[in-house]
Amino acid sequence: MHRIQTFNAISELGLRKLPADNFDVGPDLSNADAILLRSYKLETESITSTLKAVARAGAGVNNVPVESCTAKGVVVFNTPGANANAVKELVLCGLLLGSRGIIPGIGFATSQEKVTDYGELSKLMESEKKRFKGNEIAGKTLGVVGLGSIGSMVADMAIKLGMRVQGFDPALSVDAAWRLPSEVKRIENLNTLIGNSDFISLHLPVLDSTRNLIDASMFATMKKDTCLLNFARDEIVDSSALIEALNSGSLRNYICDFPRPELAKRTNVICMPHIGASTAEAEENCAIMAANQLKDFLENGNIKNSVNFPNLHLDRDSAAEKGSRLAISNKNVPKMLGQILSVLADQNINVIDMLNKSRDEVAYNLIDLEDTPSDEAIAAIAQIDDVIKVTVL
Repeated sequence: MHRIQTFNAISELGLRKLPADNFDVGPDLSNADAILLRSYKLETESITSTLKAVARAGAGVNNVPVESCTAKGVVVFNTPGANANAVKELVLCGLLLGSRGIIPGIGFATSQEKVTDYGELSKLMESEKKRFKGNEIAGKTLGVVGLGSIGSMVADMAIKLGMRVQGFDPALSVDAAWRLPSEVKRIENLNTLIGNSDFISLHLPVLDSTRNLIDASMFATMKKDTCLLNFARDEIVDSSALIEALNSGSLRNYICDFPRPELAKRTNVICMPHIGASTAEAEENCAIMAANQLKDFLENGNIKNSVNFPNLHLDRDSAAEKGSRLAISNKNVPKMLGQILSVLADQNINVIDMLNKSRDEVAYNLIDLEDTPSDEAIAAIAQIDDVIKVTVL
């Protein structure tokens, strides 16, 4: 029985992927094999010796102590792309809000409660509507910074709405490149994209290389009427440079999902309360993906969408199902696999199949055995220098 401790409210559709005959799931469990959470801030003290995995039902893992997990052989999963459509739709909302006087127009219309005559009200609306005149987004240029799951969907949406789209992503994966519409113009230099876009939409994670990426030099490159949309992470935009650009009028408006006190009550800023992924569908998709990934890992040792371990999948054939499987994590140093296999050979345990991959400073092994190894064999492998965690599946 695998024990999974939950934090936050996890969608029931996701929890159903963890059948009760093999999974004990709930918020009050101790000594859990895995943790399933959304926005709960997980402290380092929660990374116990029994913990094997943490699954975040969402894309970001800022609330998970990833380095501590890696050091203890705990695999951290996220759910990239599960909330992409929800964020894409909010970006569309931002594009429209940033191009027309929708919010001030609504505010004006709803503030006329003292005008009780319909004819008079209609005349007032007609006479004042020019104050809220805007522009259509069709024919405008959208610069998409980050062309992953969300960025590629935003690009495709904008193309279908008649926009010209250019994209920048120096770390574009092969899978992401296949998803990208052919109409997107790839730009190799961020300054070039910034300087030739009417709208700029950010879709990047927070890394050392992306923190404060949009700084004073980037704002200086922008066209004067540029609208900047940030539904990725607050830290990507340098807040002091942003305020200066808004004050000087070099940036037309800023639309984001991350309110800041200094942005309150500004007429050229629209802040939303971090609702990019706040749809029932997105929460369900994230929960289902996270639960499926946890299930496959706890039952088979397979890893998909981990932020700290390599992706690895080893099928279990009929012979392997009769034996057992070892999941071993270790530091990525030479001669580790040879030492592990030597212990198994000394115990006369036959290896049926195996797969080994590494990521940065950690390596991960799945080894299918003809027989179940003894406690002595497991202990011998665990005692090898630089072995982090050994699990029998």
